Amino acid sequence: MSGAASGLRWEFHRPDEWPQLASSWDRVNADAGALPFFDSAFIGPLLTHFGDGNESIALGHRGARCIAAAILKPVGAGRAGTFQPSQLPLGPWLVAHGEDATEAARSLLVKMPGLVLGLGLTQLDPWLQARPADGPSLDTLDFVATGWVDVAGTFDAYWEARGKNLRSNMRKQRSKLEAEGVVLAFDTLRSETDVAAAMADYGRLEAAGWKAGTGTSVQPDNVQGRFYAQMLRNFCASRRGRIWRLRFGDKVVAMDLCIEAGSTLVVLKTAFDPEYRTVSPAFLMRQDAFRQVFDEGHIKRIEFYGRLMEWHTRWSEQSRVLYHLNLYRWPLIARLRRHWRRAAPQPAAPAHTIDPAASATTH
Repeated sequence: MSGAASGLRWEFHRPDEWPQLASSWDRVNADAGALPFFDSAFIGPLLTHFGDGNESIALGHRGARCIAAAILKPVGAGRAGTFQPSQLPLGPWLVAHGEDATEAARSLLVKMPGLVLGLGLTQLDPWLQARPADGPSLDTLDFVATGWVDVAGTFDAYWEARGKNLRSNMRKQRSKLEAEGVVLAFDTLRSETDVAAAMADYGRLEAAGWKAGTGTSVQPDNVQGRFYAQMLRNFCASRRGRIWRLRFGDKVVAMDLCIEAGSTLVVLKTAFDPEYRTVSPAFLMRQDAFRQVFDEGHIKRIEFYGRLMEWHTRWSEQSRVLYHLNLYRWPLIARLRRHWRRAAPQPAAPAHTIDPAASATTH
């Protein structure tokens, strides 16, 4: 192993030690991009509601400074991967800016307790950690493309740069609703005391949509709802949570759940009432919400962190591809894995699936 990261000192902790580790984790996150969903206000509830106790929290130190951190899980004999519930947009692998993230990962692999032969780091962002070239003991795979909006200049200039169809459609929908006597009311909920009622409204929107039949909708009395409520209360307590809401009269028709840190805002979840699909309530809400962000001026980047959909491209032309990284302890293991895959071809895997030989399959 080469590079300064080979000299890292790693500590490994149980998940029940999280309260004592949260401040160290937050310091690493501050040096690694300060994404809101890597804040302890998000990770703590995530471990509480979706952890099973087999997670390991790894902290990598150079001298007295903690420069890397990860939450890991065993995924089979001799294999480990990042803890990756579907609620977490990226894998919990943090490395301070200016450090070699790949060398830090190699250091982590060889210093993990027991004989770990393969390490899978899921859903990594090239904006934070440059994607390395494949090598004798390293593979990467595409996950999904995702989009974002750079908040610069005025909203009017941004809006003028959107497609003609989007701008025309929003004008037509607003005119149609006004002609029908529908009063549109957009607001932003930011108080801890607003969260419970807001999550009940959000649950009703998801229950009315396609998720109702899948068992994955967010409801106040299920684990998803309890996680989002606790997490949003944490963020709202420090004025870093936003629940965007659009009402037609007194009826809630669209909502976004958002969190922010520094100059970045992340739209975590969106729901709308399918009864009003033809008038695009989520788009109408987002037009007002983005105007709010542009007018405020302190947010510089709106991140979607979801698979790039056609509707995302109406709000931004920008995208990048998230990726998975598989590391093997020795090149021989990587060669054997590649040989095995060639000799025993499997049904085509979706683009977001990481090599099961090295880590868990993402959700």
